[in-house]
Amino acid sequence: MKIMKKLVFVLCLVAFMSVAYGCEKEGPAEKAGKKMDQALDNAGDSLKEMGDKIKE
Repeated sequence: MKIMKKLVFVLCLVAFMSVAYGCEKEGPAEKAGKKMDQALDNAGDSLKEMGDKIKE
């Protein structure tokens, strides 16, 4: 019984550490997503500026 508690504790600790480690590194998909977000923001800003110029 004591060994089982230790095993569960160690498994929970390993699971927590793997999640924490995974959050530290930014993968290629996250980098690509951020670049896409920036590109869409820039495109939206450009369209807004263009619309403002047309209104004038």
